[in-house]
Amino acid sequence: MLFSMLTVLLRTTKTNSCHYFFGNSRKILNMRFLYFLSVALLFTGCYESERNCADFKTGKFEFEALSGTEVFKTTIIRNDTLEIDYFQGKSDTSSIRWINDCEYVIKKLNPKNQAEKKAILIKILSTSKNQYTFEFSEVGKTKTSKGVAQRVKE
Repeated sequence: MLFSMLTVLLRTTKTNSCHYFFGNSRKILNMRFLYFLSVALLFTGCYESERNCADFKTGKFEFEALSGTEVFKTTIIRNDTLEIDYFQGKSDTSSIRWINDCEYVIKKLNPKNQAEKKAILIKILSTSKNQYTFEFSEVGKTKTSKGVAQRVKE
């Protein structure tokens, strides 16, 4: 794509002058190049990845997180209204409130401390056949973390 834009630029620039690389011709060439380069970057920056979020509203998933040098694995079983998390032999149940197909809020049903009472906002950023990438944060907070969940066959 960039090559064809440069070709068009070269065709539209005056070539019969000995001042091709000097003076105004060079400035025009540079301006045209910068214009087309910025347009190309604009279009490539607007690409949105595939999101089939509805495919991941229910099911069984695994999520691995790295903490220091240890990898922790959580298994999630989710339906439309509940999410059950299994982590290190313990289970937690949370309610789910879907905002749209790609965003939902979970809140623990039986929090054990003040930190567990806080709701978590989860946004699905992209999906593929058997996994989705998501970001999560406490509701009302700006600090986010990202993760990838894999679908597990039931």
